[in-house]
Amino acid sequence: MRIDGNQLRFGIHSGQQNASFDEYLAIWRLAEEVGFEWASVFDHFQPIQSDPTGPCFEGLTLLSAMAAHTTRLRCGIIVSGVTYRNPGVLAKIAATIDHVSGGRMELGVGAAWNQAEHDQYDIPFPRIGVRLDMLDDACRILRALWTEPRATVDGRRLSVHDALCEPKPLQHPMPLWIGGSGEKRTLRIVAEHATGWNTFFGDPAQFRHKLDVLERHCGDVGRDPAEIRKQIVMVAVLGATEAEAHARARDEGPNDSRVIGTPEQCVELLRPYRELGVGDFLVLARPPLDERTITLFAREVAPALRAA
Repeated sequence: MRIDGNQLRFGIHSGQQNASFDEYLAIWRLAEEVGFEWASVFDHFQPIQSDPTGPCFEGLTLLSAMAAHTTRLRCGIIVSGVTYRNPGVLAKIAATIDHVSGGRMELGVGAAWNQAEHDQYDIPFPRIGVRLDMLDDACRILRALWTEPRATVDGRRLSVHDALCEPKPLQHPMPLWIGGSGEKRTLRIVAEHATGWNTFFGDPAQFRHKLDVLERHCGDVGRDPAEIRKQIVMVAVLGATEAEAHARARDEGPNDSRVIGTPEQCVELLRPYRELGVGDFLVLARPPLDERTITLFAREVAPALRAA
């Protein structure tokens, strides 16, 4: 069963790098234990913002395993690069995971960005305009395969012809997320196709501007922008006191984009996003896990934002 669109959800976005399978599974089990509603993998073949030679599991394969090892978490991928897989194959993979999870799958797609991965695996990496055409086509193909008995889509870059996708996903509709914030093309594709829009925590004024752009695109395509769920991913280091949080942040290395402080300070930083309509708040939780932050976010930040 899908969570009501007006209900706040909290969770982790956990890139599957630099960990064994058991270590990674423990992160998802903790997320379920502390009461989160969501956990997601990323779609990369090597670690990012880390030593690229380290271990990194394939995202969708691992997501299916996480779905089988959990019972309540929404199972997301934020986001799958449109260049990495034929969209017909991706539709089949997502539908399969929806069945494995008992209807908890949430597929995210994006235009891809990591050229090094493409180069190493000999995956074509066309210019951004072509990749955005591919993203638009892929969204149409995914929707058609999930909902029509046989799908035919003649896209600008990608197509399917009289294609089958059985069994259909358990969910109708299957949630389709789009990640990115490009104002001319990406947010237009969000307006046309997305169940939800994923972006990163930053300046609330800039986020408000992006929402205004999205609203204009929704007006152009005849869609209510309130139908599109909004999701932000944040990097946080939390402590019972500000001094504790900053001490732990120094130990974990520099990162100016992190939220560092107490749960109460975190709530105040996130409150403007809630007022702007954000429904999903995700904490970045890559291995090695900052269990202290995850626990404080679940037990203090989430209830306070719900009450607000």
